[in-house]
Amino acid sequence: MSDDQYNQQDPYNQHDPYGQQGYGVPRPAQAYEPPQQPYQQQPYQQPYQEPSNAQDAQTWEGQTWDTRYQPLVRYEPPQPPQAAADTAYLPQQAGAYPLPPEVPNPGPAQPSYEPPASPAFPAPAAPAPDSYSPPTTMGNPRVTDAQRARAEGRSPIIPPGVQPAGLTVVLALLLAGGAAVGPYALLVPLVILQAVTAAGWFRLNGMWPARQGIALAFAGALVADVAVLAVGDEHALAAILGTLGAWVLLTVVLQLRSYAGADERMQGLMATVASASLAIIATGNLAAVPDAVTVGALAVAAATLARALPLPGFVSVVVALAAGAGAGVAAGGLTGIGGQGALLGLGAGVCALIGLRVASYDYPSRFVHMTAGVALPLTVAVPAIYLLGRAL
Repeated sequence: MSDDQYNQQDPYNQHDPYGQQGYGVPRPAQAYEPPQQPYQQQPYQQPYQEPSNAQDAQTWEGQTWDTRYQPLVRYEPPQPPQAAADTAYLPQQAGAYPLPPEVPNPGPAQPSYEPPASPAFPAPAAPAPDSYSPPTTMGNPRVTDAQRARAEGRSPIIPPGVQPAGLTVVLALLLAGGAAVGPYALLVPLVILQAVTAAGWFRLNGMWPARQGIALAFAGALVADVAVLAVGDEHALAAILGTLGAWVLLTVVLQLRSYAGADERMQGLMATVASASLAIIATGNLAAVPDAVTVGALAVAAATLARALPLPGFVSVVVALAAGAGAGVAAGGLTGIGGQGALLGLGAGVCALIGLRVASYDYPSRFVHMTAGVALPLTVAVPAIYLLGRAL
């Protein structure tokens, strides 16, 4: 068979390496070609993508999946931070190092070495066992000065002292002189007494600053003064009691409009009512007999000054009462009261000691001594002066 005839029978020139096609038909002599292996490992290639330009064309140069290849682990010592950018890429070097050993589990932390304190900055000394710890916001509450005094066996009562007593004497002399001159001359020291009484009572109750309460109590005292001067001596007592009732009702209404808590409103109500009551009661000096005001003011001054002397407690009280009675006798001889001024002076002296005791309660501050300690002896003695003056 010629080559043309053979090509017509096998137009595609298919390769038959084993001679299974043609069934004995002779083939032209060709060079021997070894048979191809049925499977041959080929490296993985990505599908061809046409690059957008000539510079984006890349070729794949990856490692095969040959299991005989084992990468070498190269140990590199840590680099400082400033050299990290310079050593971002390092070419592979010949040789390899073993992996670093695993770090063992650290044991319990050992106490670090603390150098001794510098002599320029010495360590704070430990507090003494019998000293008081600083106040805290949780746990044990902070004790007051009065509680600390009781725990230490000391008395929490501190009398005002000599300086407040001296101011009381000055204010009493002004009241006595104003009463001897006339009601309008008495009004000036009386207003001072009412203002000091209102401020001192609020501070004595631990409520400071309390400008609204002090202003309200002082305003009530001024209203009472104006009412007594307007109605005269015949209806002076009714004017004082009417002003006191109206001011108590006004204080209750104002406290009901407050947005504070129940306990705070109750404390404010009681302090304002008491302060206003004391300031308004002091207006009784305008309603009392002028001679009784003079005798009573001098008796209060003598009793307060004697109580400030450094004497034992009971002896000091006896001396103060005796001084008040003696001052009443002396002042009664200068006025029309006469010897009955001893009883008036004794009553005024007792009220003065009560006022001093109230101003000394529960470790008061110096501000309390200079306000309540000055005004309360004179203010508390006003009812006794009014009643005993009318009776005598």
